[in-house]
Amino acid sequence: MRGNSVLEKIRAGKVAHIVGGHSYTADTIDFMGPLGFDGFWIEGEHGSISFDRVGDVARACDLWNMASVMRIHANEPGLIGRTLDLGVSGLVVPHVSTGEEARKVAEASRFAPVGLRGIYAGRRSYGDTHFFEKANDEILVIVLIEELEAVRNLDYMLAVEGIDVFFVAPGDLAQTMGYVGQMYHPEVQHVVTEAIKRIVAAGRTAGSLANEKTLEAHIGLGAKVFLTVYDPWIKTGAKAYLDMAREIESKG
Repeated sequence: MRGNSVLEKIRAGKVAHIVGGHSYTADTIDFMGPLGFDGFWIEGEHGSISFDRVGDVARACDLWNMASVMRIHANEPGLIGRTLDLGVSGLVVPHVSTGEEARKVAEASRFAPVGLRGIYAGRRSYGDTHFFEKANDEILVIVLIEELEAVRNLDYMLAVEGIDVFFVAPGDLAQTMGYVGQMYHPEVQHVVTEAIKRIVAAGRTAGSLANEKTLEAHIGLGAKVFLTVYDPWIKTGAKAYLDMAREIESKG
């Protein structure tokens, strides 16, 4: 076990920043590592990563003291356990919309006596004779609030112990509200804002997507965990370069 930089920030009352993008390889993480993010988002719901690469990606995160935060594709105990066994330090479970579904995540993510995660040590236990005693405290568990049903059931979900972050995801939430592809629609943002307020008021940790349109406001609401995506930075940099190049070329 190597600790968990995102959990450490949360427990200290600070804001944690997780970065992700179109590529989730060890090389990508080695490049991003020196930039100072607290965690790296490994995309297992929509991305192409296979189980045989998860260990290498998680190890690269360890080298840079970043939490390896992997989104899986379903709320299934076997999938949750297998992903954790491969060595990631954080887990993101999508489409959790009821208190019972949240309890299912919490139980599958923790060893007894607080959970029902299957007993298997995996690479994080190597050389650590106290792995099973420590593991529960070093695993980050995030559930995604992606549907109006989840917003309606939020109070029941917030009563579930063992969930570290309730992450309000505007993209899928917009879809269930009838605004496909419109995560910044005023009605969607209103629901996101109210959900974050409720999470914080309950004394739980709220998370959300971070960008220049929402970051300041959501930090002001008390959210503590943010995902930002580096793909727009590449597009912005590429456009700036090509615009400059074409302007120089036009002068010649």
